[in-house]
Amino acid sequence: MKYSTFAVLAGAVLAAAPVAQAADYPTKTVRMVIAFTPGGPSDILSRLVGGKLAERMGQPFVFDNRPGAGGNVAGEIVATSPADGYTLMIANNAVLAANASLYKKMNFNPAKDLVPVVWVASQPNILVVHPSVPAKSVKELIDYLKTQPGKLNYASSGSGAAAHLAGELFKSMTKTDMVHIPFKGAGPAIVDVLAGRSQVIFATALSVKAYIDANRLRPLGVTTLKRMDTMPNLPTIAESGVPGFEASTWHGLVAVAGTPRPVMTRLNAEVNAILKDPQMAKFLESQGAIVEGGTAEKFAAHIKAEIPKWAKVIKDSGARAD
Repeated sequence: MKYSTFAVLAGAVLAAAPVAQAADYPTKTVRMVIAFTPGGPSDILSRLVGGKLAERMGQPFVFDNRPGAGGNVAGEIVATSPADGYTLMIANNAVLAANASLYKKMNFNPAKDLVPVVWVASQPNILVVHPSVPAKSVKELIDYLKTQPGKLNYASSGSGAAAHLAGELFKSMTKTDMVHIPFKGAGPAIVDVLAGRSQVIFATALSVKAYIDANRLRPLGVTTLKRMDTMPNLPTIAESGVPGFEASTWHGLVAVAGTPRPVMTRLNAEVNAILKDPQMAKFLESQGAIVEGGTAEKFAAHIKAEIPKWAKVIKDSGARAD
């Protein structure tokens, strides 16, 4: 599967002959397909951005949660829809960068069938544990796992999701073992950890900050190389005995390849305007998200850089989803 076509697609779609005028789009309801269950970062961002797009563009946006296969179910729905701008998705790194290496068979090619519109946000993942886990730091967790291999479960929002790959990277770099328990979204995965059935999760701040504040989950470390501005006292995993550890989650708006240039341009401009709104930016940043925005080409370049990184993690860890 050749992913270099992402950058080509981003430019080619924006340069395609228009079949509709941006001023006329949208003239009917727009469907926003969500790759995971309600309550996770994909769902939250889709509803936030889609709701603002509906206000700005004067047409309803309906939200359609289609979880399954690490986002592939939703990706296929979008990829096989008409290229008219009326079926969109805020996709994450699983759908756009990791799944092709994790799944032996996919019924669509994200590099050819989907096209980047705009990078919405990046989010550090936080390594959190259930309070019953006898570890107050990353080092203590590593020590515990080495004496109790396979005893703890780590939940994720699905095979291939950032939470899954972060767990596999952590296991590989620390030479420890945990049992992966995949769900169809961050919401049910977090519920499982809150209940103590799984004990560990790498989750976005957007998903778990409220539970951390309520002392229902214990944060041990952040997965970026730099500490979070909103949680400056939380150390990075890299500075806690796992040098070089980095695993963030990112989301961006994608459309069906072949979507007319004026529609793509309008969507890019509207989302950038939404992300620059002070209230929206303040909310996202308060939840630990990093606002991105920018051109379609910027998003395409980021996707292209992420593909080989996670392909290596998947190969080295031996992770498979089917």
